[in-house]
Amino acid sequence: MPDAISQMTPLLPERADDLQDLALEVIQRSASLGTRLHPITLHTLRELLRIVNSYYSNLIEGHTTHPYDIVRAMQQQYDAEPAKRNLQLESVAHITVQRQMEAWLQEETPPDIAGQGFLCSLHREFFRLLPEEFQVMTNPDTGRESRVVPGELRIQPVKVGKHEPPGHDSLPAFMARFAEVYAPEKHHGAAKLVAAAAAHHRLMWIHPFLDGNGRVARLFTEAYLHQIPVHGFGLWSVSRGLARRNVDYKAALTWADASRRNDLDGRGNLSNEGLVKFCRFFLEVCLDQLEYMGTLLQLDGLVERVRNYVQLRGTAMIPNPPGGDNLRLEAARMLQEVLLRGEAPRGAVIEASGLKERTGRNLLAQLVAEGLLVSDTPKGEVRIGFPIHAAGWFFPELYPVLSR
Repeated sequence: MPDAISQMTPLLPERADDLQDLALEVIQRSASLGTRLHPITLHTLRELLRIVNSYYSNLIEGHTTHPYDIVRAMQQQYDAEPAKRNLQLESVAHITVQRQMEAWLQEETPPDIAGQGFLCSLHREFFRLLPEEFQVMTNPDTGRESRVVPGELRIQPVKVGKHEPPGHDSLPAFMARFAEVYAPEKHHGAAKLVAAAAAHHRLMWIHPFLDGNGRVARLFTEAYLHQIPVHGFGLWSVSRGLARRNVDYKAALTWADASRRNDLDGRGNLSNEGLVKFCRFFLEVCLDQLEYMGTLLQLDGLVERVRNYVQLRGTAMIPNPPGGDNLRLEAARMLQEVLLRGEAPRGAVIEASGLKERTGRNLLAQLVAEGLLVSDTPKGEVRIGFPIHAAGWFFPELYPVLSR
């Protein structure tokens, strides 16, 4: 007999007005991030955070691939060791799917992000890019191996810790109910963000795929925050917050898996108290990441950290990137000029350095070669870059800095 849809209730937290207050604070503080720096600089930062998202999403899965190695993989520079190479491929797959997802959301007719088709597309695009070894799942209890079919719902029962998700025959019905309840247009104002938090857990609870459910849930949540929209999202990372509190994250998922305790614990099959706890945890993680990025995106502080980075590079206290030399102190003036203006002609950047023309051109060329400045053409205007070898110094604790 198929599982009853009522097993997934409540679908939204009940009697939790404080959640909307938290959600409203997230929305307001996120919107303010977009005012901290020049829009061109913020666009570059979003590109960096795609790499950071991949790093932390992998970390939640127990896979460690440093952003430095992710960038190498994006440049087709793979590790000779097969295990490390596979992790690099996994990271690039995540970034590729995130970009594809963002492109879908910009289409004239955007997808139904809570619908089965969209969720299966995320799964399909991710798994088809993975190495063969990552497309096989081994049952920890029986040792049986099963192939993960990209984009297809599972066709066998599974168990996740103590949680037994709905049977595979019932998945289409659960997915249809999920799409009906969590479509962003069904909610209004701050309630949309509360719905995003609840949907994150309930998608994990359904466990529609044989493997990759956590990955799909995090990509789905990012899509949800983009589509609400939470203005300024993309300048901060939910995955970073979840990974840094991974033990608490998994505990919060378990709270929301629990059955209703008594008549005071809601009216559904599952614990309302557990769902409220999970949603509160999720929103607090968002606020924590907003606090972190809000501090780092203060222009004065960023300029000071860039200046310190140049000074340390000049004394070799920070290792140079591969093939790079020590930086002249005048590089700080160049980088500051571009940070203030967002984008600047090369002549203006050289003039800001105070160096003679030829020396200034050479220093500018070094900054471009290292990715600290970026240009679309050999003689075009330059904008700030956040290369992995430097970004960890510009944004402390964004990710672990390599001592190379």
